[in-house]
Amino acid sequence: MENQRVRIADIAEELGLSTATVSNVIHGRTNKVSAETVKRVQQLIEERQYIPSMAGMLLARNDSKIIGVMINNHTKYERRVLQDPFISAAVDYLSEEIEKSGYFMMIKTTSDCRDIIRFASMWNMVGAIMVGFCGEDYEYLRSQLHIPMVVYDGYFDKIERYANVTVDDFDGGMQMGKYLIGKGHRKILCIADNDICMDNKRYMGLASASGQCGGVQVNRMLVPMKRSEREVYYTGHLEKIMSYSAVFAVSDVYAAELIGFLSSHGIRVPQDISVAGFDDSPICGMITPKLTTIHQDNQTRARAAVELLLYQKEHPDSHQNRILPVYLVERESVQNLQR
Repeated sequence: MENQRVRIADIAEELGLSTATVSNVIHGRTNKVSAETVKRVQQLIEERQYIPSMAGMLLARNDSKIIGVMINNHTKYERRVLQDPFISAAVDYLSEEIEKSGYFMMIKTTSDCRDIIRFASMWNMVGAIMVGFCGEDYEYLRSQLHIPMVVYDGYFDKIERYANVTVDDFDGGMQMGKYLIGKGHRKILCIADNDICMDNKRYMGLASASGQCGGVQVNRMLVPMKRSEREVYYTGHLEKIMSYSAVFAVSDVYAAELIGFLSSHGIRVPQDISVAGFDDSPICGMITPKLTTIHQDNQTRARAAVELLLYQKEHPDSHQNRILPVYLVERESVQNLQR
């Protein structure tokens, strides 16, 4: 057995015991096992350097200590969802907060909700944190999953039997609108890939700020979801984009992409046009110019998601909608036209 993993069956055979008895000792179920037998099993386990299967130990317990983080691998990510800066930051902070709470994190990426049902059942999960799905998906999942469920940034008319942790998207858009207007911008373009949910709320916040100041024009441009298609789209709409003095992209990724596209066409940011984003992801400080954006606190959001999930574990019928504040971070990508 030197070069092979030692199994429960090997221990049982050597001691002349049943595998059930050895398994009970390993998993601490010793109330019906004699003290002498417990001692013999423990001694041989140590001698043979038996390494228990973590998966088996967790699945054998009523509480597996596994929290699933389920991420929508939407077509817009082109099968690389974990490379998205917002998603990767969310996973990073969720991992930290889940571990602090004494649980294990298991990640599942899928575009099919039915995979989540099977996955959660297979691993006997304590609860699930959902990232990036739509309202209909959450309703379906809630009807099928019988474990605590927290939505990490969803948009609903009504929440029932699950918690939702989001940020104040409308206020973030309004803060950006007031900032750009304060810098003298009177023609502002908002770039998004849809006109629903949080992206719409960010645009509506921007538009609301413009409504408080006369002579300001705000419009929205809906761009393709797939990155491979956006550059072609920008090329065909470059003249329209340049008719504005500032662009507010509803995510830092879109803002960074636009800056790169403009630079490749000899257009300077912010000298020729200003660009701002939303999220305050790590890329903001890595691009040139550094990106002005709306900051959301991923660590606070992750902590809230784990807290609400564990609260729901003890109070199954609870449902909460926690909205976290955001604030503007000024860097180098917006020109002051008032000077």
